[in-house]
Amino acid sequence: QRRGAISYDSSDQTALYIRMLGDVRVRSRAGFETERRGSHPYIDFRIFHSNSEIEVSVSARNVRRLLSFQRYLRSSRFFRGITVPNSSNILDDDYNGQAKCMLEKVGNWNFDIFLFDRLTNGNSLVSLTFHLFNLHGLIEHFQLDTMKLRRFLVMVQEDYHSQNPYHNAVHAADVTQAMHCYLKEPKLSKSLTPWDVLLSLIAAATHDLDHPGVNQPFLIKTNHYLATLYKNTSVLENHHWRSAVGLLRESGLFAHMSLENRQLMESQIGDLILATDISQQNEYLSMFRSHLDRGDLCLENANHRHFILQMALKCADICNPCRTWELSKQWSEKVTEEFFHQGNSDIEKKYHLGVSPLCDRQTETIANIQIGFMTYLVEPLFGEWARFSNTRLSQTMLGHLGLNKASWKGVQREQSGSGDDVDPTFEEMDSDILPQEPRLS
Repeated sequence: QRRGAISYDSSDQTALYIRMLGDVRVRSRAGFETERRGSHPYIDFRIFHSNSEIEVSVSARNVRRLLSFQRYLRSSRFFRGITVPNSSNILDDDYNGQAKCMLEKVGNWNFDIFLFDRLTNGNSLVSLTFHLFNLHGLIEHFQLDTMKLRRFLVMVQEDYHSQNPYHNAVHAADVTQAMHCYLKEPKLSKSLTPWDVLLSLIAAATHDLDHPGVNQPFLIKTNHYLATLYKNTSVLENHHWRSAVGLLRESGLFAHMSLENRQLMESQIGDLILATDISQQNEYLSMFRSHLDRGDLCLENANHRHFILQMALKCADICNPCRTWELSKQWSEKVTEEFFHQGNSDIEKKYHLGVSPLCDRQTETIANIQIGFMTYLVEPLFGEWARFSNTRLSQTMLGHLGLNKASWKGVQREQSGSGDDVDPTFEEMDSDILPQEPRLS
């Protein structure tokens, strides 16, 4: 059977998933963008626009699409090893050399992903992840076709939305680099199998794949097709996972593996990505704390290793406040820009949808948001991680976290004249997603 350009049968779950996306889209009030291949969850607000505004928005999208296509052609030529004879490329060669030098220190916690992205001409996720596959010996161990691996990584990078200030391929590269740092920790490095490392790096690289730049409550209140498909439960995380599975199958990267192993891989990658749902934070943290209190974590147990990898990916996903101030501040500004884009004149306020928590530029500040985020979400998680892995890295992360929080409190004092304010939004949020204060032993 065929639907569009997709062949499918009852055994092809990925094609059925894409077919299902198409079916739900047709019934969705929010609409969708037809130009995008795959399962792009485009937020289409043409239903709110006049005809003239529609023409302008479509024209703007076509320009962005053209620029993206040109960038894709350049990157794909580079990854195929095709060089264009041009003396002006000497600057590019210099940049590539600097990028290679940076990769020699990819395990350093102060790795500057923004600089690396500039040096790789916007290909940080592809370059870094391919390097880590090679560094961990995964290409040789799993007998991977390097061209298929490149193709897979290029598709992953292209399916992140570069127009998102925060949830883009650079964030995915940053999370992947952090995950690599955690995999090097003594407790993990001596226990993890190549299979564990493979799952971890793929999950890190794809954990926000095809993120639309808005949060789950927004998708629910706009009756988005993804919210319908996943019944308002871990909507984004489910989509990231399914999109990753789709690209894995499309690339044929693991076609040489048995069907049983491929299905196991897809399921376990899903477990890792679903763990990044912030609404499940308290559940995972409580389990982690209970294991640490009992002292019963055994990393020779595959289930325990998998749980620790879930916690590691959760840490990597929200580790920005644990980076140096120079890096952390940039991430804070980017995520707040994305919040405000959702909440203010661009979307929610403009269409009278009700402004989501943390998304109102008129009442929120970066300092307030970051202090609340650190206090209620980051500190408890990294406090427990330090109990599990009390190393120089964990203490460094806690040190940066404390300094960054103090810096934002200084900014807050300058803005309000008081250092005791904490964003009340975090205190008013559902207690199910607010973990307890950390207990350091």
